Amino acid sequence: MSQKVLLSSKEINIILHRLACQLLENHLDFKNTVLIGIQPRGIFLASRLAKILKEDYGVKNINLGFLDITFYRDDFRRGDKTLEANKTKIDFLVEDKKVVFVDDVLYTGRSIRAALTAIQSFGRPLEIELLTLIDRRFSRHLPIQPNYRGRQVDAINGEKVKVMWEENDGEDVIYLVKT
Repeated sequence: MSQKVLLSSKEINIILHRLACQLLENHLDFKNTVLIGIQPRGIFLASRLAKILKEDYGVKNINLGFLDITFYRDDFRRGDKTLEANKTKIDFLVEDKKVVFVDDVLYTGRSIRAALTAIQSFGRPLEIELLTLIDRRFSRHLPIQPNYRGRQVDAINGEKVKVMWEENDGEDVIYLVKT
């Protein structure tokens, strides 16, 4: 197994600020917009974006939530491995709000499909957008595309994208892993 650095800490930071600016352009004060990090790995990206928007761009009130999609996945109970649920933390209404789903890697689109189903338990959003740090564009099983993307990656022949976050893994770096 070999791995190659796709994005360094500095490059990730630049991309995060660009994504924050794009969100700011489209949602201004975030009065009618909520950020929802998709569990498990999207929560680090969503938290980081919310922090940048607050601290660097002066957005005062950002509703940030975390959505667990485990029991909404179409592969739930299909494998031998027992799936472990995460916690959903949405302590605000999504009814008639603009929801921005945030996930680290867009691969097949199945996680986003599950998130679309799961969010309905919390109300009916006015609109849903998708922000992803890495878009693996040749891997989609469903017709789902991001509204905001950090970097497009062509991972083929069993290659995987591994996103490491300072908060969880001790460093900010993204690897392309060949198995």
